[in-house]
Amino acid sequence: MSFKITYSSINRQVEFEGQSQTILDLSIANRIPHMHECGGHGICTTCRVRVLHGMENLSPKTDSEKINGHSRKWDPTVRLACQARPKGDVIVQRLIWSSGEVNNLQKELVPQGKAEERPIAILFCDLRNYTNLSSENLNYDIAYLLNKFYTALGEPILMNNGIIYQYVGDEIVGVFGTNGGTAQKNCEDAIRAALGMQYALESLNRTELKDFGIKLKSGIGINFGTSYIGLLGHPTFKQFSVIGDPVNVASRIQNETKSTGTKILISDSVFQNIESGSLIIGQEFNNKVRGKDDPIKILELLGFKELNLQLELQCSMNFLLEDEDRFAEIFYQKVFDMAPEVRELFRSNMTEQGRLLTHMLGGIIHSLSRPEQLQNGLKTLGRNHVSYGVKVEYYPVVKQAMMETIEEILGDNKTTKTINAWNSALDFVIENMQKHAYPKAETVSS
Repeated sequence: MSFKITYSSINRQVEFEGQSQTILDLSIANRIPHMHECGGHGICTTCRVRVLHGMENLSPKTDSEKINGHSRKWDPTVRLACQARPKGDVIVQRLIWSSGEVNNLQKELVPQGKAEERPIAILFCDLRNYTNLSSENLNYDIAYLLNKFYTALGEPILMNNGIIYQYVGDEIVGVFGTNGGTAQKNCEDAIRAALGMQYALESLNRTELKDFGIKLKSGIGINFGTSYIGLLGHPTFKQFSVIGDPVNVASRIQNETKSTGTKILISDSVFQNIESGSLIIGQEFNNKVRGKDDPIKILELLGFKELNLQLELQCSMNFLLEDEDRFAEIFYQKVFDMAPEVRELFRSNMTEQGRLLTHMLGGIIHSLSRPEQLQNGLKTLGRNHVSYGVKVEYYPVVKQAMMETIEEILGDNKTTKTINAWNSALDFVIENMQKHAYPKAETVSS
């Protein structure tokens, strides 16, 4: 006897038999994009769904679901797709749609009521000349510009394990480490986000804002220290809050970018938590800032000394996937030209297949900042490709087609660093997919 699982948001129905497959298994088997950072091992919560109908037709909650549901205060209709096995008709709604949303899940574990002390990195980014922009442009144009600014510069925060704490007029505040992590990792994430924000603003000025005759500038300040984090406020309306001296100092450091003529300044506490010799530092200052009796040491951040794989990939992602359908079309055409027999594996709708490809690619790049989950995800991805009929000898073809597509899409925007980063990343992805999908003797070097 067959049953149906319906994905409400995309109006897709999938038939299945038996009770051995999970909801995630059915999504994967039918090539429906479904977030699952940890590869479906119940370690993360990105595959969660809301059950709109047929709750009684699902297997009981596992211990993993019970623990997650309790700690994150889920309502009873939320299930992990990798744990729930349907035994009848079910209608579900996928709750996590983009990789950027994955990082916002950190807010679920923020303490409620009384705040807790946690060591975090705090980033303040200020849009320059906002007053002039407001007086010289229509309100609708200002709203458009701000939304472009918030989107372009907010994404690097989310891609690097950060939370967008708040927007204050022309200012964005991001925090890193609310869910733990070492001091070094939290500071590195904040630094990578800051450099990514700078790149995003330059790209925004070259493209979206060119016709406005406007060139936006920003100043960024980063500090590290122990702050209070929690959901605070009236019992009926609590908000995510970060309070403490390190937050205030981060704001003051950002303000110092104006008087020093710099773009990014970091505190000495950030610098001391980064691997020695890994950063390019410009000017150093000992400045008196408001609220502090003694001058504080701040340093101008210019970049990483060595290739930072995550930063290079993140900076090119939005450009590459700006037109996801075009990216997929070029890639698959190259694959079919190099290996015509591969076309037999793709009998389904190629538009849907293309969107699955870009969904997967974006997810991998976002997950590089969470390597422990990425390893599990690639293990599952490799095994799934075996079930699709992918042979080990196809991997070099896929890599070559992907690299050619990336170079073609980037065009004049490509750099040696970017190409080297994608080359290394694809080698890493392919190696990890192969070693779990095939016996070691069968793997083929790309």
